[in-house]
Amino acid sequence: MIWLASLVALLPLLAAFAGMLFGPSLTRLLGGRPGSRAAPVRNGPALIACAPIAVSLVLSAIVAFAVWRDPGERTGMLTLIDTGSVPIRVGLQVDGLSAVVALMVCCVAFAVQVYSVAYMDGDRRYSSYAAFISLFTAAMLLVVYAGDLLVLYAGWEVMGICSYFLIGHHWEERANSRAAVKAFLVTRLGDVGFLIGVLVLGVGAGTFEIREIVRTAGDLPGTTVTAAALLLLAGVAGKSAQFPLHTWLPDAMAGPTPISALIHAATMVAAGVYVVARLFPVFLAAPSALAVLGVAAVISMVGSACAALAQDDLKRVLAYSTISQLAVMAAGLAAGADTAAIFHLLTHGAFKALLFLAAGCVIVTAGSNMLAHYGGLRRGMPITFWSMTVGLAALAGVPPFSGWFSKDSVIEAAQHSALHGGELAAGVAWLVYLGLLLTVALTAAYAMRAWLMTFFGEPRGSYEIREPSRFMSWTVAALAVPAAVLGFFGLGAEELRPHVGAALLSLLLLAVGAGGAFLLWNRDPALDPARALGRVRPVFARAFFVDELYALTVVRPIRAAARHVVTVDRGRVDAAVTGAGRGAVRLGERLRVPQNGNAQSYLTGLLAGVVVIVAGVVIFL
Repeated sequence: MIWLASLVALLPLLAAFAGMLFGPSLTRLLGGRPGSRAAPVRNGPALIACAPIAVSLVLSAIVAFAVWRDPGERTGMLTLIDTGSVPIRVGLQVDGLSAVVALMVCCVAFAVQVYSVAYMDGDRRYSSYAAFISLFTAAMLLVVYAGDLLVLYAGWEVMGICSYFLIGHHWEERANSRAAVKAFLVTRLGDVGFLIGVLVLGVGAGTFEIREIVRTAGDLPGTTVTAAALLLLAGVAGKSAQFPLHTWLPDAMAGPTPISALIHAATMVAAGVYVVARLFPVFLAAPSALAVLGVAAVISMVGSACAALAQDDLKRVLAYSTISQLAVMAAGLAAGADTAAIFHLLTHGAFKALLFLAAGCVIVTAGSNMLAHYGGLRRGMPITFWSMTVGLAALAGVPPFSGWFSKDSVIEAAQHSALHGGELAAGVAWLVYLGLLLTVALTAAYAMRAWLMTFFGEPRGSYEIREPSRFMSWTVAALAVPAAVLGFFGLGAEELRPHVGAALLSLLLLAVGAGGAFLLWNRDPALDPARALGRVRPVFARAFFVDELYALTVVRPIRAAARHVVTVDRGRVDAAVTGAGRGAVRLGERLRVPQNGNAQSYLTGLLAGVVVIVAGVVIFL
């Protein structure tokens, strides 16, 4: 079992290096030309990228099936690194949680690789693009299967650098490079706290082995557990784009659309929620950390849903939607429902990958990200239309699509925590519950708005409405299947089954949100329903000006301080160094006067010296 899990993570890693080194050469060998449009069978980087992840997908399915048939925990250690204090066990851990999340990661990564063959066709840097996707996938699988916190942290950081390269794939455009740098810096800010939290937890427990930390979490000192949990939450907020470190994710939409699908559905942002679930007993032993997680989740889910309601860019609508849905998972974790939160993570991975890849089909056809440039696309894009309808229905929580099952289980857990008490304080529990209910209505509203403006009404562009490449449309259609039926797999667990009270309430709020958006649109299909927001629309569109606040309080002071440092460096430090150099040159010029290389001058000086010495001897002696 451990060997199969090792291969699942190792194959994408090998594919990354092989694609980077041999991808273009294989294309030439197959009769293609690197950097130009070619049939998939002649695309070396595509073959190297798709084949290994397909094998990893099959192996991860075998691992998940084996764990389902025989539940339990399997561990394996490659080597033990003696650090002189707390040892590092380089090994893997396979259980129900890691097996099912790894299967989801491989499914989405495979879909993204296949989709990218057509989406990135002719891109001259496709070889490095495909290789970084493989490396990204391998890093996430390492996080999922890791049996040691420092091994997990290695995959955690590799994902960070992969996101930087992939978001900035088209780095020649300034917006893309800025977005990549912003994502890297903001997530690194959280990772500082995450690393310190890992060290505090490992040193406190006397081991970095996740299994042992989880087992002994309740026996650790309360201050140690609380400090470690809060520090870990800093990294989680950065990776999973939660308030206040959420601002990088909407700007990351500057990258290619398949990368957005990979980041939002299966890697990067999913890693933070996964780590909290993996170390859940640690957070249960730190109620204050759960309270912080709950409050941050409410701010993130409601604020991002409001922001999504006013966006003009389809990809940014989905980006703010991701922040909001991740906050729903965080709310489930805060309420003590780790199973429900992971269930929503899985369903979200299916329908969010579907939505981003379907959005890519729309963008390729229309040549624009803007909702105002769409309209009437359902007539010429039936596959994309029905697939995206499934995705938006799952996002909004329309029964019986997958999102309805998973979101209902989170709401039910939050309701139970608020009414009957739980891990959260009563005030925070009610805040989480009411935030979830409000988010249901807002999610339905922005999903309905995006659906209507994209596929209904009169076409608002001069482009030809048609399906893009079969690789793209068929991949989207395939993802619509799990997005539609995945929720039924939760019926086997009591805590994941729909409950009448929570289900009816969420359906009522769903009808209010979606119905309100439809009525506003139906008045004049040529206009944006978001116009009804009035004066608050610019506030929502700018996501409550959090970026501007950071620019005012962080970016500008740092730049001003940097300018002063440059001034001091040039006027003082550089001046001292330059002055010392000039002084040495001038002194050298004086000293080199007698050293002119003229032998006659040297002989004359010698004779003069002899004469002076002789004269002195005669006179004074």
